[in-house]
Amino acid sequence: MKPRKAELLLIMVTLFWGSSYIFMKMGLDSLGEFNLIALRFGLAFILAAILFHKRLRSSINLRTLKYASLLGLLLLGVFTCITFGLQTTTMSNAGFLVALTVVFVPMLEVLVFRKKVAPPQIFGTVLAIAGIGLLTLNGSLHIQPGDFLCILAALFYAVQILVTARAVKSCDSLNIGILQLGFAGGYALVLSAIFEAPSLPSSMPGWIAILALGILCSACGFILQPVAQQYTTPTRTGLIFSLEPVFAAFFGYWFAGEQLSLQGYAGAALVMLGIVASELLGKMPADSHPLRGLKKRRAHL
Repeated sequence: MKPRKAELLLIMVTLFWGSSYIFMKMGLDSLGEFNLIALRFGLAFILAAILFHKRLRSSINLRTLKYASLLGLLLLGVFTCITFGLQTTTMSNAGFLVALTVVFVPMLEVLVFRKKVAPPQIFGTVLAIAGIGLLTLNGSLHIQPGDFLCILAALFYAVQILVTARAVKSCDSLNIGILQLGFAGGYALVLSAIFEAPSLPSSMPGWIAILALGILCSACGFILQPVAQQYTTPTRTGLIFSLEPVFAAFFGYWFAGEQLSLQGYAGAALVMLGIVASELLGKMPADSHPLRGLKKRRAHL
């Protein structure tokens, strides 16, 4: 596969993920939060398991199941926070706040693994935090519960990414990706049985939401992502994924009439700048970083 085709696939995946917020809003009109998550990931798991049943049967082991169960739990945390968060925040806010995962990953690497953080990532984090303040704080300096939950979702997702990076070193990445969908759906079904009354959608918009979330946003997204990523660079992948909140804001404006205030647009811009700074500048080789290159040239003068 040529890099350009792979990147077009990644843009399509990002478009699916950006649209997921409007579909979650649609589904919540007729389904409970855990019920929605259970149907979404249950459907995605069934489709992916059917498609890759031979590979699943031949290479599943206890280590893979352990990692998949943990990743499924983290995935449940991500989407529980997003789903409940959408009750009290906009799709635009949710998209930009969940995208903070890109900033949280290097922060957690510093705190947990004692890795050194690059100056551009510090700069990106400061920009993102300023953007969060503008996006979420009202005149009385209070944050909406939904905004806080979406920030928590980004933190869960960052942990999930770090655990995945560790898991794929000793397990089949595709199997882990498929099995975590099944575990996430199973956990959500149990919670739905305890706190809700599990049911199928009772309206056409509900069915559309579940089919779109299960097939496009989850099954296709989780299958196409690792396939396409093999043919492009991690930096370009990260920059493409940073388009998710832009797509989320577009769908929120187009289908739900959501508009950000001037303060909100400023906050969204700062979050995007922080994400791009962390993702692009933070991964530059030492010699190619513009500031370090300038110092090196001065040393030769």
